[in-house]
Amino acid sequence: MDASEFRRRGKEMIDYVADYLENIRERQPFPDVTPGYLRNLIPDHAPEEGEKYEEVFKDIERVIMPGVTHWHSPQFHAYFPTANSYPGIVADILSDAIGCIGFTWASSPACTELEVVMMDWLGKMLNLPEQFLSSSGGPGGGVIQSTASEATLVALLSARTMFIRKHIGPGDDPHRENAVMTKFVAYCSDQAHSSVERAGLIGGVPMRMLETDSKGALRGETLQLAIQRDKAAGLIPFFVCATLGTTPSCAFDNVLEVGKYAMSFNFNPHKWLKVNFDCSAMWVKDSRLLSDAFEVDPLYLKHENQGKMPDYRHWHIPLGRRFRSLKLWFVLRLYGIKGLQESIRKDVMLAHEFEAYIKSDERFEIFGEVVMGLVCFRLKGSNELNEKLLKLINDDRRIHIVPSKVKDTYFLRLAICASRTTSQDVRLAWNVTREITNGLMSSLKQ
Repeated sequence: MDASEFRRRGKEMIDYVADYLENIRERQPFPDVTPGYLRNLIPDHAPEEGEKYEEVFKDIERVIMPGVTHWHSPQFHAYFPTANSYPGIVADILSDAIGCIGFTWASSPACTELEVVMMDWLGKMLNLPEQFLSSSGGPGGGVIQSTASEATLVALLSARTMFIRKHIGPGDDPHRENAVMTKFVAYCSDQAHSSVERAGLIGGVPMRMLETDSKGALRGETLQLAIQRDKAAGLIPFFVCATLGTTPSCAFDNVLEVGKYAMSFNFNPHKWLKVNFDCSAMWVKDSRLLSDAFEVDPLYLKHENQGKMPDYRHWHIPLGRRFRSLKLWFVLRLYGIKGLQESIRKDVMLAHEFEAYIKSDERFEIFGEVVMGLVCFRLKGSNELNEKLLKLINDDRRIHIVPSKVKDTYFLRLAICASRTTSQDVRLAWNVTREITNGLMSSLKQ
């Protein structure tokens, strides 16, 4: 493919993508395929000679689309949103064309410097304390991680290194490090994302999953008692992860009780800020703690301007990193703060519309509180009844949702995921839910 054909095929693909997104309602949100479907649709080996582009393009609909879960369908209400926007897509095209691997400032100055500035822009939008911003002049700043899972692991490993050095001096027996680490213990709520528990597994430290209150929130007293018990047992508490908007029910830990001053903060612009995956924003008060944990400095990565700007390879786990700040820059400039606020408020409004539908039918109940864009609901009755309802809804294929369980109560989650979702789509989701519930309840009476 030369430049001339690239121009032609690129325009064709842009048209295909625009048609796909603008007509996505016509596609079933969840596919009708079984595991292994794709292997029978393509050869079992790569072609010896290059094929024609037309053949590859034709196979998008024949091979790929039948097995795609359409996350940006207005009828997709599972998990949480994953962001999507035309500015984000266009920015990713440019990022792929530049194709830099921004592990140091010298490897691509614009890649590093735009990320520094964009993380300050975003931090100011969130009204983060100044010490989290690089513009503060202190050691704080922001970095784009690939996911919240990676950000959590980075925070935990940095805290682990800090506490190892706190308890082991330069002249101590190096074998003592392992002995000290066996005493480390970390904490989160029993509603925290699975990636928090996984960070403990990878970091080699136990993660205490602390019981939450009736609203699914971790409280300060619970944490304090756990810390006191562990200290009395000779253990060393070193890390707490509080969650704002848990995955099971969008519960908020009581951060004022858990700890007034966080050392790091992370959230995903690739969920609700129209920045295509992946873009997970992490800020730290002291970036030196990250460098202490991850710095490896071979000669071939050194450069004459070290120390003047961040070398982000010291701030995260991989060495290589994409030019992800480009899509954040495009989105923030083209939507503006007000445009993003309007989008978020619309999703919250739509969630409350679905909540009103649920409350209008006495057979249902809301689980917890409706905050942000998530509605947790269930049929009054047993967990088994709600499991049947979920299966019937998803087997129907008109909408797609997922379940959750908190304190042995099984419920259904409906999230406003797609930017194209409207009140009509919410009404459809309710009509499908009500229709299938009517059929389920009728079958139980027979």
